[in-house]
Amino acid sequence: MPVYITDLASFLPNDPVDNTQMESLLGMVNQMPSRTRRMILRNNKIATRYYAIDPKTGTATHTNAQLTAAAIRNLKPHADFTPAEIECLCCGTASPDQLMPGHAPMVHGELGGAPLEAVSTSGICLAGISALKYAWMSVASGQSKNAVATGSELASSFMQAKRMEKISAEKCAELENDPSLSFEEDFLRWMLSDGAGAAYLSAERADSDRPALQIDWIEHLSFANELEPCMYAGANKLPDGTLRGWRQYEQTEAIQQGVFNVKQDVKLLNAEVIKTSADRMMSRVIAKHDLRPEQIDWFLPHYSSDYFRKPLMERLASVGMEIPETRWFTNLQYKGNTGSASFYIMLEELFKSGRLKKGEKLLCYIPESGRFSISYLQLTVV
Repeated sequence: MPVYITDLASFLPNDPVDNTQMESLLGMVNQMPSRTRRMILRNNKIATRYYAIDPKTGTATHTNAQLTAAAIRNLKPHADFTPAEIECLCCGTASPDQLMPGHAPMVHGELGGAPLEAVSTSGICLAGISALKYAWMSVASGQSKNAVATGSELASSFMQAKRMEKISAEKCAELENDPSLSFEEDFLRWMLSDGAGAAYLSAERADSDRPALQIDWIEHLSFANELEPCMYAGANKLPDGTLRGWRQYEQTEAIQQGVFNVKQDVKLLNAEVIKTSADRMMSRVIAKHDLRPEQIDWFLPHYSSDYFRKPLMERLASVGMEIPETRWFTNLQYKGNTGSASFYIMLEELFKSGRLKKGEKLLCYIPESGRFSISYLQLTVV
């Protein structure tokens, strides 16, 4: 059964934050300006992003569930739509407001409405695509007449200085001579931001005069059988590449050692994410779907930093998927890297831009460096 995305919506909290405002909002760890902030921002080319932080008080303005519910309320698949119509709600995030219950029931509680199937998908960037895939399969199988899928992040809750590991006096002295030592703790503070996106899926198109996106296929693979963890929180990485989780620490020890901070093994990321996206994953997609670059009218890549743009282009070309840069679409520069929400926020902007034409095909790319999972999906404009 064909399934269509008939509307998309997003919600970005508060006013855009430029590069000069970031550290005043997030705070300085140990009251020290970041030694690597300028270099990271120069590479990622993000100029503005959004935080659910009150600039006057430093307190949170929204929970993750509230961000997600706000995006869903912005959906208008038809004129009289209300959340009470939703039959299946699938919500993905890397930053839920609590360990239990799941994120989707909390979003449902914010929305109100009627009883529905609520499904929470965890992970990092692919949490939003896992939600979309479940929603797609639910409608395609006839289990539900419609479904809403979301991706959302409240990354600022991890990034504020008051929640970061305090740096020892010895390390502060070392940072004077080698700023790169701050990368593991500092890197993601200047990469991630807050936001939510939502998609409405149905087997029917309520208004045939409006564009819709037919979901052709969604491919989603983990390569954890080959690669060790790269991005993680609630754990510290040991020299052998394994993770020591927060339950294996005493409570005060876990806080002192920054176990709950979001961390990135930057060397591993640079070595593997593009190679995995192209060689390990795209080659499989090409073989399975007989995919050719001339079939693709729009390429929507979710990459964390503009630093990866050229390497991704070159590596995809090397496996037979050379897509000219004129067909690429991204809004990373002015809407930021919102993790599992990025795909929705990017797709919504293009969907509502008036630039899509009937019959065009969109290829979307979403990598997750957690332990290297990659997704590609194809959509057709109808």
